[in-house]
Amino acid sequence: MKDKIFVQIASYRDPELIPTLDSCINNASHSENLIFCVAWQHGPEETLTKYLNNPAFKIIDIPFNESKGACWARSLIQQKYDGEEFTLMLDSHHRFAKDWDITLIEMYKSLQLKGHKKPLITSYIPSYNPQNDPAERVKNPWKMNFDKFIPEGAVFFMPAYVTDPKELAEPIPARFFSAHFCFTSGQFCKEVPYDPEYYFHGEEISLAVRSFTWGYDLFHPNKVVAWHEYTRNNRIKQWDDDKQWWIKNDNCHKRNRILFKMDGITEEIDFKEYGFGPVRTLTDYEKYAGISFKHRAAQKHTLNNLNPPNPSFSTEEEFEKLFLN
Repeated sequence: MKDKIFVQIASYRDPELIPTLDSCINNASHSENLIFCVAWQHGPEETLTKYLNNPAFKIIDIPFNESKGACWARSLIQQKYDGEEFTLMLDSHHRFAKDWDITLIEMYKSLQLKGHKKPLITSYIPSYNPQNDPAERVKNPWKMNFDKFIPEGAVFFMPAYVTDPKELAEPIPARFFSAHFCFTSGQFCKEVPYDPEYYFHGEEISLAVRSFTWGYDLFHPNKVVAWHEYTRNNRIKQWDDDKQWWIKNDNCHKRNRILFKMDGITEEIDFKEYGFGPVRTLTDYEKYAGISFKHRAAQKHTLNNLNPPNPSFSTEEEFEKLFLN
């Protein structure tokens, strides 16, 4: 489906959902090419009447007390993919720049012309404040920097300004993946499906590596195409309602450590379609990103937030030495 975009939105009791949909549609150059799927995890007081009967919308109606978390909801969404050329993964609290759809498609196709068969454009995008919008929209594009390995094993990231974006002619190489903003080929929904057994933390690093091993080249946008709300102050989260959330959370962290064979763990899981891809290896990603899951460590290059290096390590032993010195 030429230039059709499958827009994925997982929403949990979020009053920003309808303003997000309005902004997405109203600022698209070709709104007729947008196909939405919304995992609408809602309370009895909420309504989505405005879009319920819209043929461009696939609404997965989920009473909030039946939700199993964000990754579970995103997995349900991806099952509704129907061959659209592109997909855009979002949260339910966004605002959009004018002609955002044309901008992203142009970025994607320009990267393909440079030899990147499967570009993936992702980032912690700039922030907005619903209580003071559009005045507080950040005008500079953001990227993702390595922050730390948390005790449970997941990798955390921090947003940072893209340096001199007006001097950039194209998106910049990225190491990491944002679940609240990802634009790529629609085939991503089939090749890198969401693992519904993940809960929250670990989601983004697992998707970064799984995407990379499927041959996706990661990039941060060099222009602001949308804004994201980070605080969600005074709003109910899924873990506020779910009294058993900590069980899902613990299981997710263990699953993530097993995936990356961290901490000398020997337990095996058949991850099937939720494992790594056939194009590149986990070690390839570690060399590219400058991090080691085994050592829970990052190279100085990564800690200093320089662009990803071109991997040139002839052996795994040579790579390992960088973390042992």
